[in-house]
Amino acid sequence: MFPALDTELKQEVLPDPYEDFMYHHLQYYGYFKAQRGNLPNSATHQRLWKSNSRFLLNGSFGERDDLIPDPLQKEKLLWPTCLSSTVHRQLEAVNRDSLMWNSPLLRSRQLLYDDLGDINPRLREPRDLFALFSSSGPLLAPRWPIECEVIKENVRHIEWVPPQPEYFYQSTGNEKVPEIVGEEKGTVVYQLDSVPTEGSYFTCSRVGGKRGIIKDLAVTLQGPDDNTLLFESRFESGNLQKAVRIDTYEYELTLRTDLYTNKHTQWFYFRVQNTRKDVTYRFTIVNLLKPKSLYTTGMKPLMYSQLDADTHNIGWRRVGNEIKYYKNNTDDKQQPFYCLTWTIQFPHDQDTCFFAHFYPYTYTDLQCYLLSVANNPVQSQFCKLRALCRSLAGNTVYLLTITNPSQSPQEAAAKKAVVFSARVHPGESNGSWIMKGFLDFILSNSPDAQLLRDIFVFKVVPMLNPDGVIVGNYRCSLAGRDLNRHYKTILKESFPCIWYTKNMIKRLLEEREVLLYCDFHGHSRKNNIFVYGCNNNHRKYWLHERVFPLMLSKNAPDKFSFHSCNFKVQKCREGTGRVVMWRMGILNSYTMESTFGGSTLGSKRDTHFTIEDLKCLGYHVCDTLLDFCDPDQTKFTQCLAELKELLQQEIHKKFNELGQDVDLEGSWSDISLSDIESSTSGSDSSLSDGLPIHLLNIADELKQKKKMYKKKKKKQLQTRKQRNEQYQRNNLMRELKLTEDASERAGFASTPQKQPTFFKNSENPSYTTMKNDKPRLNETRVSAREKDTSLDPSEMTTLILTKNKERLQSRKPGFTESCSPKTSTKTSQEPAPGMKPDWSRSRYPVAKRSRAAMPTYPSLHVYTYP
Repeated sequence: MFPALDTELKQEVLPDPYEDFMYHHLQYYGYFKAQRGNLPNSATHQRLWKSNSRFLLNGSFGERDDLIPDPLQKEKLLWPTCLSSTVHRQLEAVNRDSLMWNSPLLRSRQLLYDDLGDINPRLREPRDLFALFSSSGPLLAPRWPIECEVIKENVRHIEWVPPQPEYFYQSTGNEKVPEIVGEEKGTVVYQLDSVPTEGSYFTCSRVGGKRGIIKDLAVTLQGPDDNTLLFESRFESGNLQKAVRIDTYEYELTLRTDLYTNKHTQWFYFRVQNTRKDVTYRFTIVNLLKPKSLYTTGMKPLMYSQLDADTHNIGWRRVGNEIKYYKNNTDDKQQPFYCLTWTIQFPHDQDTCFFAHFYPYTYTDLQCYLLSVANNPVQSQFCKLRALCRSLAGNTVYLLTITNPSQSPQEAAAKKAVVFSARVHPGESNGSWIMKGFLDFILSNSPDAQLLRDIFVFKVVPMLNPDGVIVGNYRCSLAGRDLNRHYKTILKESFPCIWYTKNMIKRLLEEREVLLYCDFHGHSRKNNIFVYGCNNNHRKYWLHERVFPLMLSKNAPDKFSFHSCNFKVQKCREGTGRVVMWRMGILNSYTMESTFGGSTLGSKRDTHFTIEDLKCLGYHVCDTLLDFCDPDQTKFTQCLAELKELLQQEIHKKFNELGQDVDLEGSWSDISLSDIESSTSGSDSSLSDGLPIHLLNIADELKQKKKMYKKKKKKQLQTRKQRNEQYQRNNLMRELKLTEDASERAGFASTPQKQPTFFKNSENPSYTTMKNDKPRLNETRVSAREKDTSLDPSEMTTLILTKNKERLQSRKPGFTESCSPKTSTKTSQEPAPGMKPDWSRSRYPVAKRSRAAMPTYPSLHVYTYP
């Protein structure tokens, strides 16, 4: 069949070209001293995948493949998913002749062949730096902590928008309050075996979680008439720990706390099977921790029927009657628990149903969406997908860079940046749906989307905490801590997701101005959508941080509430993303909170938010961004005027509450906004618990090393010109000292000289005042470079001698020397006072714009005083 190969096989077997080269290369440098026969020939393995053997999800997202110990057998299963039909036919021909597999010319991983008959090799494309999923193959399955059991079936849901508004539950006041009896008087029908709680910590992860056989935790049915519900939550984002049957149709449910902690129970997501139609069931969750909840104001839980989805294409919907949120009557010594109870009638017999706190959005859902973007030939041209880092468990944290290609380097450098992130709190799936709406719009062919891609560089981190999302945590990562309290961390290995995110933004700030940063969250105690921002007390930027939220409230009046926004920076929030980014220099830095409930505004009043409502808000964010950066500043100035009027009303209201009169005709704008605003007590934010015990010593060691490094580190002069200038300045200082000593010996009066005011006030007072009140802008980096300007040595010598002579001649009793007025060495951080039509140039200063030459003076970088 292949005479050329038959002849070849009779001859001596040729070595693999690449491995032969590597063998000689390593042997030459002394790294490999074994015999040639001991060298493993990787060509016999024909590996096409970049990762080790692991569970993979097939292209149809059906059941997960079993772990195959033989790599050759696994590759045979994987090849059909990643090769074209042409290569398929070629491989079938090869399989019919086993000699083809043994051909050394076909063993190389580096050479590709167009036709099996004609040898026309070419080099394979280089591998990616990070092992992202293949655009034509299956997705890598998520990695779980080794303590977690995971069922094999893959849970997927359809997206669906209810045809009618889903109104809040109207309480009658007669809702039943079930007494919590526990497993002493009930029957445990579902319980997780081992759940890592506080005191333990994450050690290892693997695809598929815990090793061994996955046990069936649900009870065994005694026959077709047994109506016991079968519970399950060992899938992505599920978190039910125990179910106790109290009565025939009544169950008490216990949620699993965030892994490696003993708290944070709010999110729930679980499955029930073996349902009965036209029967009223009661479910009671017994270990919620928040004293206040939207369930007290009409929020309903969500239910998903698999039969309705398959037959009628109906997805998640709000359900429940007799909904009651109340305090648990059990006496717990540590902390009080709260209960949520509701009743439900299932639509079908023998159905599989899911219950959830909010619309789930899993890590696999994100990977499916990103895979569709990567496979889209148009979207992939302006959306680049990269791996920002690996999470603690080894899951990929994705970074999207979205912008249209620029015509020139100058145009690319002039673009400002916008940063969006979501799911730092894994149980707040609202953020993922807003993010999905934003991505759907910004990746579309809409003229507004194209314009935004032309003028901005978007950096998007769609899921900051994939580990927490996978295991079903509500607030924490696998470090057992709230990541949104540790943006100032130095522990890169323990908090990689936020460390690399902050580092990415820091590098981005060095390249270009970041106009806006927004982190998408969910809120469990307030309705509507709103933001938390940061007050700026500098007069040039006064109220500017409130313009974007006010514009958004005008674009989405039935969803976004400006009156619910808060801009006070509290000390306990210093480690949050919005405050840290604001301190780094991003003026418009926000946390966007979207409710788990619904709206109390406009046409959507007293209705629950749907998936479409949240995705629509992602579009409104883009629309508001265009209004915010419109070269015609009419909208901006109108919003500023409206904000000033609202602020005056707030001041009047505040002083009336205190029983005082205030005259706002004068300098009312000097009143601190922090004194007027209330604290963010309505925030869902939890206080920082500090570091886990096993990380305290590591953090202390790193801090000590950092201090020692700072002490030892000296500022290096980077160029020969700088070293020469420093050497000349030192010589001039020695000459100056010798001249003064000679003058004193000649009989001149040696009255001590007063330090020039320039050195006392070398810093701008306004800058000192605003240092703690406003973020450092990008111009500070420019000013730091500009103030290193030095004078010509010959001119400096003349100026020094002349000034010294004048000083000696002018010394009289009672004479006080002072420096003449000079321009400050620090470049002002304030923008140009005038409002220019060009919004992007006049509203916020750009670090790279040209600047006038700074005047120099003889005292700069010359005089030092003992």
